[in-house]
Amino acid sequence: MDWEQRALRLADQVTDPVSRWRLPIASTPRHELVPRWWERHDGDTWILRDGPSDIEPWMRTAYQDKSVITRVGALHADHGEPGDLTEGRPTSSATHPGLVVRMLRHGRLADGMDVLDVGTGAGGLTACASWRLGDRHVTSVDIDPYLCDAARGRLAAMGLHPQIHALDATADRLPGTYDRIIATVAVRPVPASWLAALRPGGRLVTTIANTSLILTAWKGEDGGAVGQFERDWAAFMTSRRGADYKPGLDRLFAVARDVDGDKVSTGRYPVVDVENAWELRSMLEIVVPGVELGYELNGRKRAAYLVHADGSWARAIAERLEPPTVHQGGPRQLWDELERIRNRQAAEGGLSLYGSRVRITPDGVIHLSRGRWTATIA
Repeated sequence: MDWEQRALRLADQVTDPVSRWRLPIASTPRHELVPRWWERHDGDTWILRDGPSDIEPWMRTAYQDKSVITRVGALHADHGEPGDLTEGRPTSSATHPGLVVRMLRHGRLADGMDVLDVGTGAGGLTACASWRLGDRHVTSVDIDPYLCDAARGRLAAMGLHPQIHALDATADRLPGTYDRIIATVAVRPVPASWLAALRPGGRLVTTIANTSLILTAWKGEDGGAVGQFERDWAAFMTSRRGADYKPGLDRLFAVARDVDGDKVSTGRYPVVDVENAWELRSMLEIVVPGVELGYELNGRKRAAYLVHADGSWARAIAERLEPPTVHQGGPRQLWDELERIRNRQAAEGGLSLYGSRVRITPDGVIHLSRGRWTATIA
């Protein structure tokens, strides 16, 4: 099993030749962190793959710069059998190594620092930080006790023994204080417990739920922090309180697909896949927190759907780049909100998110500003 050569090629791909993260990537037998995984099968269905029974696909999957899904709904791949099928949303993964390196770089780590990794998952970031800083300087937390136990055992087999705790990092008091906190789960707003556990002068790196925004901030003496949204982007799974996420708005999506709207109009802009238009999606989430998205491409026809827990919904359908027919219902006009954002994007040549300044109060509320534009994430 030539994992060393594969790991070295992966390190070549995701780090520079002089990077201090090159050796940690090359030294981590990533396949040992993902002996089983879920692979997209058909639509919302996933099929379980077993590495030891099919070595080449295991090596190929483990040593590519992609995330590997290890848990769907409440079912971890370790607890299934090869060929099993399941449905649901991914709830844990092995983050793709290139993104692990980027998050670590944003952390501005140095020798002797104590680091907290929020969102243990398969243990990839914990492993890299442990190789680089020494495992006694690394702590990792995850809400899932099984993920913690599995990562602890697999890292120990590599000779790494960081502290790993099962707890809800968005609610519970964290087990210590740290110079750096790096989160590979997305939150909204910043948990107050993170700021309390960050030492004065320490640095926080996290992402905002349902956006592509990477927040970096330095803690001040007042218990808050100041920083920015980086000119970089990432999308992590949102933190959760239980074994699975709450059910989505499937019934409202059905309404959005079939019902005539209270308001019917012609849209100004072509239909866009908002989920994958990262800056647009991020701004929409700030303006309308909690909006859920759908998109379908059927031949020449494009359809986009927006729904919200308050009962608002929108449907826009058009041929290719033609102006769409828009149906909207409920208390809020979601497509109008989206078009206002696109108007600003068109008029100003972009949006104000990436590079905007950030001030976080001790309770975790995030205040944004860039020029005359301001917003709050609470």
